[in-house]
Amino acid sequence: MHPSRITAAVAALALSASLATALAGTATAAPKAQPVPPGHGKSLALSAADGAAASGLDELRHGADEDLVRTSVTPWANGLYYTSYERTYRGLPVAGGGDAVVLSDSSGKVRDVTGASAPTIKLSTTAKVTAAAALATARGQLASVESASTPELTVLLKGGKAVLTWHTLVVGRTAKDAPSSLDTYVDARTGSVAQATDKILHADGRGYHNGNVTIDTAASSMTDTGRGGFKCGGQNGGAYTGSSPWGNNGANDLVTACVDIMYAAQRESDMLKQWFGYNGINGQGGMVPARAGLSEVNAYYDGTKTTYGRNQNGTNQLTGIDVVAHEYGHEIFDRTPGSAGSSNENGGMNESTGDIFGALTEHFANNPNDTPDYTVGEKLNFTGNNQPIRNMYNPSLINNNPNCYTQLTSNTEVHAAAGPQNHWFYLLAEGSNPGGGKPNSPICSGGPSSVTGIGIQKAGKVFMGALLMKTSSWNHLAARKATLTSAKNTYGSVECNAVKAAWNAIGVPAQSGETDCGGTTNPDFSLALNPSSGSVQPGASVTSTVNTSTTGGSAQTVQLSASGAPSGVTVSFSPTSVTSGSSSTMTVQVAAGTANGTYPITVTGTGSATHTVTYQLSVGTTTPPTGCDNTENSYQGSLTSGQTGVQPDGSYYYSATSGTHVGCLRGPAGKDFDLYLQKWNGAGWVDVAVGGTATADENTSYNGTAGYYRYVVHAYSGSGAYTLGLSAP
Repeated sequence: MHPSRITAAVAALALSASLATALAGTATAAPKAQPVPPGHGKSLALSAADGAAASGLDELRHGADEDLVRTSVTPWANGLYYTSYERTYRGLPVAGGGDAVVLSDSSGKVRDVTGASAPTIKLSTTAKVTAAAALATARGQLASVESASTPELTVLLKGGKAVLTWHTLVVGRTAKDAPSSLDTYVDARTGSVAQATDKILHADGRGYHNGNVTIDTAASSMTDTGRGGFKCGGQNGGAYTGSSPWGNNGANDLVTACVDIMYAAQRESDMLKQWFGYNGINGQGGMVPARAGLSEVNAYYDGTKTTYGRNQNGTNQLTGIDVVAHEYGHEIFDRTPGSAGSSNENGGMNESTGDIFGALTEHFANNPNDTPDYTVGEKLNFTGNNQPIRNMYNPSLINNNPNCYTQLTSNTEVHAAAGPQNHWFYLLAEGSNPGGGKPNSPICSGGPSSVTGIGIQKAGKVFMGALLMKTSSWNHLAARKATLTSAKNTYGSVECNAVKAAWNAIGVPAQSGETDCGGTTNPDFSLALNPSSGSVQPGASVTSTVNTSTTGGSAQTVQLSASGAPSGVTVSFSPTSVTSGSSSTMTVQVAAGTANGTYPITVTGTGSATHTVTYQLSVGTTTPPTGCDNTENSYQGSLTSGQTGVQPDGSYYYSATSGTHVGCLRGPAGKDFDLYLQKWNGAGWVDVAVGGTATADENTSYNGTAGYYRYVVHAYSGSGAYTLGLSAP
């Protein structure tokens, strides 16, 4: 039994009744499936997302040695779930592309998918350079090192090629004594630095003092145990100690600075929960610690902490609401799918994200000492000229920064590059002529005559929903598509059209496949394969179920076809076309003499749109074992090492009476497969019987009451085909 790895693997499974005819292999009459268990909506949503990822739906396509591993699930409004995936190659994480997000709902439908493009990966995973040598190279980039993470072997996608690297984050200071946090990839073959990106995004800020406020701390230290142990202290990293009331209202008193930091960060965390239903800064209820007292005109986030200095004249600390919320906005950008990219455009959107969360937090806090606005640094006197450092409603008023997307170039400095998205957000929240004393906002050439705002809270939720669809290739074009999807699914056509008008107003053009904001939903469908791979000997056949679902409009006819099959392999569908919401059996017939190997077969569904999924066929590599002849029902499948599968047929069964449930697993010789019997407890699947020996053959027996049951097969070590026999009361 392997509890640590099994727990993670089984937790990643959430399979629905819609897959009930799915798995390859022959079975006798299966236990009868019943209606979906109460509270099963999340499982249906994750099943749909996992099915899309495993099947390589559209942008999720991946090779035979690659997997999409689920990394996070974020619940959203209206029963929606954002599920993010990291690409792996032969078990190694892939950076720089190939990551993906699936938006699905609690009825088991895929609403949208987005994936960062990735080249075909083919490379050796054996490093010639040791981890210790790579770490020394990474540390050598900085004059002094505060911390460095343990190097992890990673496949880096760079310039359309895959490079085997050691990945580490090195935090310290440069030879010019500037703070630095280098996200570093060292080539594991040559030992040179393949890529290094500084995560420190130097800051801005605004009004210093928030007045007498309430903050959450421990009794004797500036530690917030309710938000993941968030703490604030000096440059040594420890939390300040003492007791309430904290601080003395002094402009340069550092405990007072921490009062302002904690107040702003806690209000930002509360805003995310109360306005958006998002669990705090890092999505898990917490945030990185904060340090006050930097003796520089700077504030920054480096991936491990936020740090705050003073203004140019030394008259106050840079700890106003929006400077703090800006820095923690960088953490939000970093911790949402896709993390932070390396391009200037991506960096500008990261800066803009900080500005947007600064404005949102000011509006949520509504503190009379720092009234909400859409300028950055106007009260801080950041550089001694008594001017704001950025303007969201008209970015060009500061240093002639670009208002419009068409003004950006690859060399636009990242703070200036924040302008177009900042401009978009103001137009979406307030409109071009908001009235009520709020400033008007210009519209770029070719845009609409005016834009009507939807309010900052709605605009913020649309933006947050879009960040949950972010990938490593994030840019303004991707943001347009994601915000339209977010607005339509979270609110409706009015808000969606406002998002579209705001993007048009800053010159970001319409994109192919973007959400239609019309009052009616465009007809669309989704595809999934179960299983998405199979093994067969020459002269035999293997089957898979092609599941379809209606994701927009009315059900429609979907024509099925296949391409990419090697010589000697034919693919047929029964039926050849289905009404979306129905399924078809795909039969892959392999002729005698077909060469052994692994072959990707593209399955295409054609209707109002065209969607593809990928079936990985292995010929001549493994044969399902036998030995479970005394059970009532028999199922077959194939798993690669680390994968899990659910039976019967990717679903569950219902036992109407009490009695004994018998499971018999026979896996590939010399491998380690485990078997779990799970029962639905009203909120989730729980293990009730486990076969977890260090072999591929497992047996379970459980005497249980009436209810919903399923079996989970886990390939703990090794790959191959298996047979599962089961008997139920």
